[in-house]
Amino acid sequence: MKNAKNSSKIYLSPPHMSGNELKYIGDAFKTNFIAPIGENITLFEKSIKEYVGTSEVLATNSGTAAIHLALILAGVGPGDLVICQSFTFAASANPIKYLGASPIFIDSEEETWNMDPDSLEEAIEASIKGNLEKYSELDEIKNINPQIPKAIIVVHLYGMPAKMDKINQIGEKYGIKIIEDSAEAIGSSIYGKQCGTFGDFGIFSFNGNKIITTSGGGALVSNDSSAMDEARCLSTQARDNYIHYQHSKIGYNYKITNITAGIGIAQMEVLNDRVASRRNNFDTYKYLLKEENYIKFLEEPHGYKSNRWLTTIVFDDAMGIVPNDLVASLNERGIETRPLWKPMHMQPIYKNYPYFGKNLSEKLFRNGLCLPSGSALDQETITLICSALKEVIKKSLLANAVLK
Repeated sequence: MKNAKNSSKIYLSPPHMSGNELKYIGDAFKTNFIAPIGENITLFEKSIKEYVGTSEVLATNSGTAAIHLALILAGVGPGDLVICQSFTFAASANPIKYLGASPIFIDSEEETWNMDPDSLEEAIEASIKGNLEKYSELDEIKNINPQIPKAIIVVHLYGMPAKMDKINQIGEKYGIKIIEDSAEAIGSSIYGKQCGTFGDFGIFSFNGNKIITTSGGGALVSNDSSAMDEARCLSTQARDNYIHYQHSKIGYNYKITNITAGIGIAQMEVLNDRVASRRNNFDTYKYLLKEENYIKFLEEPHGYKSNRWLTTIVFDDAMGIVPNDLVASLNERGIETRPLWKPMHMQPIYKNYPYFGKNLSEKLFRNGLCLPSGSALDQETITLICSALKEVIKKSLLANAVLK
């Protein structure tokens, strides 16, 4: 982590340890419970349960594993349809294909950049009426009978909550399970209710770049106790209740270890501080860049609280600023940045699947940038980043003017 006192690289979202992690890791070694079983796992799951307010939590070895389990619990299988937000990371969509189902991608709306409810309902109606051929030439889609999609995967992107009231209403109307991909959104809420608790299932990620981390890990949360009992069984290779090893269905090796859960306990202890730091980063960037009227920030709708996992900006389309050029230039200065997510419907592996929307996510990808957002950043470092950003933008605009 770079600050005003040293010259190391400024990373986009590095881990930020509390200092208490070694205590819990040491406990795991002292008791010799270093496998996917032990007191740290119990305590970590309890801390998540108490924080988000669900009755059931299963700690997993990744957020992707949690999505996979949630889809299985929603009854997804070969030949089914699953609706997924397009503006997200590939891990939101890939588990759909693990199960032999087909994704339908939904564009974003302007207020939160998350799943557009109008496009969502349009996609459901097309699925029910068997009109998806109009949106895809894939045989995989042409051969699917008219049906109600089995699940909706909505993402709280960059920590900003999606429009869960409208999305839940649509899910209830058609009887479709809602899976909240809250990988980036632990600590975010709508009118005080935590993200991950609005749908049938919620998932979190504790990957190394998230707001808190276990180095690698995730969690599945729900209030459905019977479904979560099934998830626990599936996450430990679906072993039947016999003295010997017997298996009646396919299971997975998805449990978190007692060591990594120990890191998670200490990280949960400082989660509110980390959220406060990331939100302060956003406010500082917004203040320092307030004179640059070609830069826009994503504001919170009334009643919404974003953990501001990453501070993101969008450039005025008319300026012709190319985020990829800025990423390269800033990297030369030791500052890591990243373009906004490339939508799934633009990805080579998913570009031929049905997509519903007005291409807002494409515009955001074309014009957006993620800024360094680590919770250990200080104001001097953010000031340095903003100065460098203005400088490389000015050079980029001058170069473009010369080329024209």
